[in-house]
Amino acid sequence: MSFPGLPLSYCTNVHPGRTVAEVIAGLDQFTLPIRQASGQPLAVGLWLARSVMDDLATPEQRRQFHAKLQARSLICYTLNAFPYGDFHSERVKEQVYLPDWTTVDRLQYTLDCAHLLAELLPPATEGSISTVPLGFKSLAKSQDFMNRAADQLIAAAVGLRQLHEDSGQIVRLAIEPEPLCVLETTPETLAFFDLLRGRCTTPRDRQAVEDYLGVCYDVCHQSVEFEDVAESIRALHAAGIRLNKVHISCAIEARGVIESIAIREALARYIEPRYLHQTMTRKADGTVARWVDLDLTLLDQTPTDFADSDLWRVHFHVPVDAAQLGPLGTTRPDLERALVAVHALPYAPHLEVETYTWEVLPEGGRTGVVAGFARELIATRRLLDQIAQPAHG
Repeated sequence: MSFPGLPLSYCTNVHPGRTVAEVIAGLDQFTLPIRQASGQPLAVGLWLARSVMDDLATPEQRRQFHAKLQARSLICYTLNAFPYGDFHSERVKEQVYLPDWTTVDRLQYTLDCAHLLAELLPPATEGSISTVPLGFKSLAKSQDFMNRAADQLIAAAVGLRQLHEDSGQIVRLAIEPEPLCVLETTPETLAFFDLLRGRCTTPRDRQAVEDYLGVCYDVCHQSVEFEDVAESIRALHAAGIRLNKVHISCAIEARGVIESIAIREALARYIEPRYLHQTMTRKADGTVARWVDLDLTLLDQTPTDFADSDLWRVHFHVPVDAAQLGPLGTTRPDLERALVAVHALPYAPHLEVETYTWEVLPEGGRTGVVAGFARELIATRRLLDQIAQPAHG
């Protein structure tokens, strides 16, 4: 197979977007200069919060929004419907997983996004929407959480089938596993799709699940879990679970944390109040210890599980072109392995660079958002070309 013939996408959740006007301002201030600086075609993976979707409720509002994208020669084939509220508030943390997939609010928001995307899609192009991995484990308290979430997602699949029948446009939903969420590991994801299939009451609904539901494979997330990303991708494919979208992303990796003051100090610079940075370590026997967030307690008073580990990974999306961040490493090798496995699939998932952390990177990653994202896109295109080259040589 090959990678999509579509322009590479980047996710606009890196920019504030509480209103339509703010979304358009972000495109003018960042997206257009990023495209110019990268020197290559660029698609926008729009993040449109609930408040923005409320401002796009009428056909005329949607038409005007589409016209503004077209006036800027921007195409959109994927949306990020993971953050429902303000992704740029002072403290996001675990609130980003709310509302969860047991709620009508999450279902309706997702279907609203799907209907808008169907209007934005370029001709003969399928769409994808990434979404929350059901919820955050510590917040998913009800005993019937999994069944309720499954039923809501089946309803979403049926809604996407109806959208396809009414409009002729295919929009697929991509559930995005993430550390410490209800779906975080590949085995959990495999088990949930078995549950989804089992709760379908008709063969037609089961077919809708197969056709319109899949995963958003965020490489950073599965790297933090210490999974073999290539094997994970093969396992999902073997189970009939479609990768509808791939987030091209890298996490922080640190070795020798216990002994090195320099590494501890470097990690401390990534502690920040907005986003959750789940932290995991792997011991010599292969077991993984988990911590909800990177904080000074973890670094200054290391719990036994972490003290016994020499390899740490932190859910902090760092520039995908970086193999090193001073004394820290990144999971860039996993990204390369994952994309090789994606290239071997018999279909081409949507590819999106999702480094949403530029505002909270130490010193802005020592560069601005425009220059930094342009550098990421250039490096990603080069990597994709290198992976695809053997197929043509």
